Amino acid sequence: MAKLLYRLGKWCVRRPSAVIASWVLLLGITVVLGMVFKGPISNDMSIPGTKAQDALDLLNEEFSQAAGGSVRVIFAVQDGTLADEANQQAIASALEALRQDQAVINVSDPFATGTVSQDQRIGYADVTYSSAASEVTEESKEHVLDAIEITREAGVQTELGGDVQMSELEIIGVSEIVGIVFALLVLIVTFRSFMASWMPIATALVGVGIGIMCVYYSANIFSITSTGTILAVMLGLAVGIDYALFIISRHRQQMAEGVEAKESVARANATAGSAVIFAGLTVIIALAGLSIVRIPFLTVMGLAGAFTVLIAVIVAVTLLPSVLGLAGSRLAPKQKKLKRKPAEKKTQTPFAYKWARFASRYPIPVALVVIALLVVVALPMRHMELGLPDNGSKPVYSTERKGYDLLSQGFGPGFNGPLVVVVKGSGTGDITEEATAEAAKVQQLAGVAFVSSPIPNQTGDIALLSVVPLTGPNDKATQQLVHDIRAASDKLMVTGATALNIDISERLNDAFPIFATAIVVLAFVLLTLVFRSILVPLKAIVGFLLSIFATMGAVVSIFQDGHLADVFDVANPGVILCFLPILLTGLLFGLAMDYEVFLVSRMREEFTHKGRAKEAVYDGMGLSGRVVTAAGLIMIFVFGSFIFVDDPMIKVMGFSLTAGVLIDAFLVRMTLVPAVMALLGRSAWYLPKGLAKILPNVDIEGDSIKKELEQA
Repeated sequence: MAKLLYRLGKWCVRRPSAVIASWVLLLGITVVLGMVFKGPISNDMSIPGTKAQDALDLLNEEFSQAAGGSVRVIFAVQDGTLADEANQQAIASALEALRQDQAVINVSDPFATGTVSQDQRIGYADVTYSSAASEVTEESKEHVLDAIEITREAGVQTELGGDVQMSELEIIGVSEIVGIVFALLVLIVTFRSFMASWMPIATALVGVGIGIMCVYYSANIFSITSTGTILAVMLGLAVGIDYALFIISRHRQQMAEGVEAKESVARANATAGSAVIFAGLTVIIALAGLSIVRIPFLTVMGLAGAFTVLIAVIVAVTLLPSVLGLAGSRLAPKQKKLKRKPAEKKTQTPFAYKWARFASRYPIPVALVVIALLVVVALPMRHMELGLPDNGSKPVYSTERKGYDLLSQGFGPGFNGPLVVVVKGSGTGDITEEATAEAAKVQQLAGVAFVSSPIPNQTGDIALLSVVPLTGPNDKATQQLVHDIRAASDKLMVTGATALNIDISERLNDAFPIFATAIVVLAFVLLTLVFRSILVPLKAIVGFLLSIFATMGAVVSIFQDGHLADVFDVANPGVILCFLPILLTGLLFGLAMDYEVFLVSRMREEFTHKGRAKEAVYDGMGLSGRVVTAAGLIMIFVFGSFIFVDDPMIKVMGFSLTAGVLIDAFLVRMTLVPAVMALLGRSAWYLPKGLAKILPNVDIEGDSIKKELEQA
């Protein structure tokens, strides 16, 4: 590995203009493909094979008129009632304007259908489209926004709900730019050089640009969610900057030791580049491993993120060496002028070196304190409740949240999560009569507020019932009601957003142990291969488990229990994003192994060259601790910038990744690892002779390059 990357670095340094031009050309081509031929971004999170999805598929096939997307227009007044003549006229005008859109097949009238609250102050109309929610055009959405201005100007509060997404997420917004700026400041402090600092940002942006544009284009083939595109941006930026940081840091260290600039680039590519390859490989495999759970939207999300990370790795070992080669010796650290005679000069010991000595001197107390702290933070995870955020999780100022609150106020909390019940006919009787009998059974179940009259399809095979629960969409009682309806009769199938979310959460819970086991086995195999040790991988796995449990505990404490909710602008604490545990396990595994590889590989390098275990811990931390600290801070700023977006799913993902990196990088890798490595001593690097013969030597420390250079 090291020899190959050394030669690749040499080749890139000799042809910098050609390599840079090739990457710029590739970026231009992908931007054209991504922007001009961009596929539709979907919000479909369905899972084929679940009971709710089976019911929805049947509905789409046999009751196509009920399968179109819809926008719910909610009207409310503070003074008077909606029945007042002026308000009725304004609502009628708005509804007539909505009907002018040719994509609309029906606009209900709240006064005709009775969808007005008992006090006559809140009502709603449903706008139904001929196409699915994800296929409703921007022109139709603009038409809705223009139409509701009629009632708003007349003094009637008008908000929106339904399953049609009325606004798209910004991929790069103000908060993300702020995160990049903070990352640049960290690089400037770390390198003490502006020239060295902008390079990781520039190369990371090239990688992210290519990655995200390819994801946009692939949306023509696969169902790509907006969450998946944001995840790809998050990871591409964070790992792209970090991988460049490690290579540049090694390059500047070597130049400070007197190595010629171009030779130093090749050596840095061989050593730090090898670590980047394996670190990136762990992230890629972890993300691609999401396909194990056989959930389509998670598989595509993982592959999109993995592809962006792959581009970041390739950029780091090809484009970056070319840029470093052009910079030449100008990147060398400036030597400080001596104010004393050389004999009187006092060298400053890096803080990371001092911290490693402290952790190694008191390994048992340090390990116990860190483990106890992580266990305490993880405790809230015991009562974690999973689900999918709905409009009730949106910011209080958003029209979706206002509409959600108005519907709860006027019709009860269950009205925001109605259940769609499909009644299958026997084929021998009248479907309306059969559905009416089934509706009576459902009405008797606990937790039911209302059951609508049945609506048969044109062929008389099935009928629809709308069931409004007494409780909200993510309440445990609603989840139980779904199971009770299914158990009440084999003729009843339950679907709708609420039932789909319940089935998705349950399927993900079942899949999590399989995925977690695969991740643990993968971690052990990869780290055994990289470090040629048994105890180091076991220690890394235990540290990873502590990190993931503590991170999920922190997420539950804030996003479910509501502690510090105002600080993080959590609009409505509730259930935790159902796919977060699986997604976070994959992501944090990859990122945790990044730090493990970069930190412990330097310890192994020192141990391999000097043979002293404790000194290897000090030197490894002293040489790489500053860089790992900077890498952790960069990821925290990049991921942390996504905490302040409006979308609740992106917010919780941004927070969980930020907390995960903070916990893993600074508590586990920078504190617990040196303490445990000091306790293990030389035994940390023990590998049975039989296994040593079988395992290939990947030479992540670059020994083969050093021997080759010494013989030359």
